[in-house]
Amino acid sequence: MNILISGGSGFLGSAFSKEIMARYRVQDKALYITWLTRDSSQVHPSDIEMMTYDELASSDKSFDVILNLAGAGIADSRWSDARKEQLLASRIKPTESLLAFIKRTSIKPKLMVSGSAIGWYGAQGDKPLTESSGFETDFAHQLCHEWEQLALKATEHGVPVAIVRTGVVIHPDGGMLGKLLTPFKIGVGGQLGDGKQIMSWISREDWVGAVIFIIEQHLAGYTESQATQDNLLKTVTGNDTPALVYNLTAPNPVTNHTFTKTLGAWLHRPTFFTLPSFLLKLMFGEMSTLLIDGQNVLPQALQDASYEFKQPTLKQALEEQKS
Repeated sequence: MNILISGGSGFLGSAFSKEIMARYRVQDKALYITWLTRDSSQVHPSDIEMMTYDELASSDKSFDVILNLAGAGIADSRWSDARKEQLLASRIKPTESLLAFIKRTSIKPKLMVSGSAIGWYGAQGDKPLTESSGFETDFAHQLCHEWEQLALKATEHGVPVAIVRTGVVIHPDGGMLGKLLTPFKIGVGGQLGDGKQIMSWISREDWVGAVIFIIEQHLAGYTESQATQDNLLKTVTGNDTPALVYNLTAPNPVTNHTFTKTLGAWLHRPTFFTLPSFLLKLMFGEMSTLLIDGQNVLPQALQDASYEFKQPTLKQALEEQKS
């Protein structure tokens, strides 16, 4: 199998590449992974091929699967107007390059898995949200929606699309947990606001496992007609090529208070501090919604497809980390 990955060297893409290659070696199956890059001199594992976006524009290679993960971190800095434009462009431009390749190539990929986030649902408090739920309009929703709608254009060329809406990914190598480790280790970690906001999370191991599961299900012939979720994206695409959405979250979301206490217990550190909501708004502006407003997002589509979570609880996700 040949897989092309945009954002392959990132927090999720690198972990995915490492795990799927290990699995295929054990099964003695052929697997080739190519990372898309803008810098041809980028350091990469020896068993990973590299391709620039310029090379993709004229490449005659064929790929079974495209994994579209490229995009600047939404929580990496304050949302100024310039930052919002950068967040959108960092997702749209790579996706446009992939769509141009799909349109041009004679041998179409069998599947494109395209990144998104649970921010698509907007801030809806503790209301349970599944793949067929509606949304509240805010910047996070608009960002995810534009990215998703562009990726869905692959169906116009007969390529099925699986949209993966990712929650907070738990692993000390990066993401939110990586940023929180230092303050928690020195004993100044604490809850955000009143701590009642729901945090929908997933371990990085389960994120990787779920994406591999989705790919294998689709390549084995899993179609939209077999899913029990509403045909949410079929209506949007307006054609018969399958387009599904998956919430990549664990089945047990937690409050920020519970997350704080669980993380403190794991690190054997106190968690007495609290950052009040007004201070978070002063510090982060509009971006503070990611910290203050909860989302109770559930992985209904994964569970309907019988995916088995390896780390369904936060305690497991922290205690069973793999490097």
